Amino acid sequence: MPLIRISMRRGRPASHPAAIVDGVYRALRTTFEVPENDLFAVVHQHEAEEFIFDNNYFGFNRSDALVIIQLTVANTRGVTQKKALYAAIAENLQKEPGLKADDIFINLVEVKREDWSFGGGIAQYVA
Repeated sequence: MPLIRISMRRGRPASHPAAIVDGVYRALRTTFEVPENDLFAVVHQHEAEEFIFDNNYFGFNRSDALVIIQLTVANTRGVTQKKALYAAIAENLQKEPGLKADDIFINLVEVKREDWSFGGGIAQYVA
């Protein structure tokens, strides 16, 4: 049930958004046990003046290739799974589309199971 939001600067190769979504989804499947076909992703591409970040916050060396990944998930996982997820995303995205580790920013937003409606105006997880 994760909702994947990906933000990046406009101008990347056309293959990058799909590769990033795929790498995040594969990491979610292996570390968070997300079921097959549970894929909902939105990719936002911004002009440089709309995509603002500090290049060196926390000692990283970020470039214009920075990708911000925000995942909304149910609050059912512990720290060990979260750390495994972050590592798997970074590993996947370094392989394809070739991002450097410093350009992968991940934010996890946890919500309760009753905070989801997958359609029909029904809270499927608490029906």
